[in-house]
Amino acid sequence: MKKKIFALVLFLGLVSTSFAQYQIKGRVLDSLTKTPIEYASIGVFSAADAKVVNGKISDEKGAFNITGLKAGVYNLKIDFIGYQSKSINNIKLEADKTIDFGIILLKGTAQLLSEVKIESNRNNPINKIDKQVFKADQFESAKGGTAIDVIRNMPSITVNGEGDIRLRGSTGFLILLNGKPVQTDAATLLNQIPANAIENIEIITAPSAKYDADGKSGIINITTKRGAGDGLSYVVNVNGGLPSVSNYDNKETPKRYGADATINYQKNEWELSFGGSYQQNDLAGKRVGDVNTTIGNRFTSFPSTGERSFDRTNYSARASLTYTPDKANTFNAGFYAGQRKQFRQADINYNNRTTDINTGNIINELAYYNANLVLRQGNFVLGNLDYTHSFKNKSTLTLSGLYEHAKLEGFTKNNNLNINDDTDTIQYVLNTGTSPLNAVRLKLDYAINLGKGKLESGYQLRYQEQTGSFLYQEAILGTGRFTTVPEFSDDINVVNNINAFYTQYAAKAGKLEYTGGLRYEYATRSFKANKIANPIDLNLSNLFPSLNLLYTFDKGYKLKGGFSRRVQRSTNNELNPYAEREHSETLEQGDPTILPEFINLTELGLIKDFTKGSVFATLYNQQISNVVNRVNSVYADTVLNRIYTNAGDASLWGIETGLNVKPIKWWSAYVGVNIYDYQIKGALFNNTVAVNNSGLAYSINTNHSFSAGKNTSIQFNLNYLSERPTAQGEDSRFIVPNSSVKQSFLNGRLTASLLWQNMSLGMINSNEQRITTRGRDFFTTTNYIHEKDIFMINLSFNLNPLTKKLKLPSSEFGEREF
Repeated sequence: MKKKIFALVLFLGLVSTSFAQYQIKGRVLDSLTKTPIEYASIGVFSAADAKVVNGKISDEKGAFNITGLKAGVYNLKIDFIGYQSKSINNIKLEADKTIDFGIILLKGTAQLLSEVKIESNRNNPINKIDKQVFKADQFESAKGGTAIDVIRNMPSITVNGEGDIRLRGSTGFLILLNGKPVQTDAATLLNQIPANAIENIEIITAPSAKYDADGKSGIINITTKRGAGDGLSYVVNVNGGLPSVSNYDNKETPKRYGADATINYQKNEWELSFGGSYQQNDLAGKRVGDVNTTIGNRFTSFPSTGERSFDRTNYSARASLTYTPDKANTFNAGFYAGQRKQFRQADINYNNRTTDINTGNIINELAYYNANLVLRQGNFVLGNLDYTHSFKNKSTLTLSGLYEHAKLEGFTKNNNLNINDDTDTIQYVLNTGTSPLNAVRLKLDYAINLGKGKLESGYQLRYQEQTGSFLYQEAILGTGRFTTVPEFSDDINVVNNINAFYTQYAAKAGKLEYTGGLRYEYATRSFKANKIANPIDLNLSNLFPSLNLLYTFDKGYKLKGGFSRRVQRSTNNELNPYAEREHSETLEQGDPTILPEFINLTELGLIKDFTKGSVFATLYNQQISNVVNRVNSVYADTVLNRIYTNAGDASLWGIETGLNVKPIKWWSAYVGVNIYDYQIKGALFNNTVAVNNSGLAYSINTNHSFSAGKNTSIQFNLNYLSERPTAQGEDSRFIVPNSSVKQSFLNGRLTASLLWQNMSLGMINSNEQRITTRGRDFFTTTNYIHEKDIFMINLSFNLNPLTKKLKLPSSEFGEREF
């Protein structure tokens, strides 16, 4: 009997062993950035005969879990394009049913990928729970340009003739550079980043609580390139412009040339990167305007026409050092120094006429020549230090600091001359200003896996102090001396201090991904001026909740929704109450009592992935309080006063849709359309002028790539922005077509591109825009005509491609005031 029982137990044991289920799990991360690697391939092989047993693809968190394995000895291999393969051999599945390898780090590989890029030629963005990710190198016409030339192709973004950048119809948004917030003017920063140095553009339209609350329409994250593997990697780009096709009778011929380079050395736990760029990117053009004012019985008209050109120079040097002594610790230090200098020349002929409204008699007539030169220059020096520690429980602690010193300065020379004798001065106004700045940012973040998700919390301190010395002088004619205008001259001091705390939880339950969080900010702003008796202080205490949802259906459908509360803070330019004579016809000033804008963002979208591409549609809404607008009023017969002020509240409803498709092997296309209705209601000038304006606007961005062989590609893109309403008028439509031809040599190491920018073909009024405003006592309309048909040549040499993000310091405050 005992023998039978023993035999039965032995038989059942063998059966249970043969049917036992074992599993192998872990997370795949980038060895330097510690970020998850999605879509990594994990294969399980029999150690005895190397046959494939099972396999998985890592998810968005880099995690994998391979189940259904039997007892035995296996080898594990992890692969992903752009990284070195990693093998773990002789894994014994016997007593332990689950083996968890925890974090598995992959290092970049030096394998050249250029030929793969040419053959695939797909422009599909990656849709995630809170953002869309676009590859920058798919936009060939941007090569040799700046980040502005790249982002203007995004479905949600428009750039008009004056360089105003809008995300879903709003000018306010937060810029991230490699994930770090940058409290600067977007156009200034983006004009300093070479397009060739950008890896990805991320559009975050409903940001979660861990991000800064700044940016009323969302966040644009610029991810720059770094080295891909051990050893030396570098890329060098050189570009130059062919002679101008269009002639605007400008005093100087525009010059366009530049170079940028990034060199990376990586060995074991060390990575050292250097970068530098120089760019001369002038732009010819002209402006044609018509303005009239009414004061009492005097009606004054002053039409104008003449040159409006730009002489622009940017150069920078940057360095980054990353040290990873072990899996648990990473140190990063960075340095950035640069200068941006821009001269804007506006030499305009005016014809002024003042008439009596009652009699029609001419009171006064004057034709004169206005020579107007504006210099804006910024010198920046920044340094950052970051440290990340990973604990045994897989939680991470990150400390980061950023220090910035900047000197912003410039002048405006406004010289009204006799139209027949430019040695005869009628009026000469000189504005000068200098504004040094010191700023610091400290940040502490902690993240831990909790339940089925991840809990993140953190604290952030931001401190900025900026002084300013502004002088408004008028020439004493015939003496060579100037007299100061006290009304518009003073020294100011602005201090901003922000303390922020946040916590958020992100998890996945079946087919549903969700992220919910709350951010609290206590912000103070103090404005002081010598001529103002008491400081003008603003103290704000606010909560910023956020929620993001993504549900994945079968057959490639995804439904996403999001909510985020945001704030748009005022720049020092918007606060400065001392006027500058921006043009002969314009004084410009700010308001130190201006309030920040507060915004509620809501969106609901549907995404469909299919074999040859993807399509998406998103309905969104922005509810904006304390809208800040730049508005006009009459200062004198021939001078308007342009001020920044809170104009009221606004509501924006819109829908954006995009299609990415590769209908045939040699053609891939992207088309993005954004349609929105904007309404603003409020009052100006102490409730004396009502604001009630609305209108429908839309934009179209499309990009088409054609493969003309293994090493040749052709691309065409078009950016179109319709007419749209403003607080006091409307801006006309704006259209920019571009095309390019690229040829690769030396197995992709060398590429040459011919770019045709701002195409007009003699038929399209491209790269020009009319801006119109009106009030009860004034009317203005000005057509800004920028250079068309610009031809550029870009050469790029690439040894061991630069991929992934490069951790460089980014300007936190200074460039915003440029």
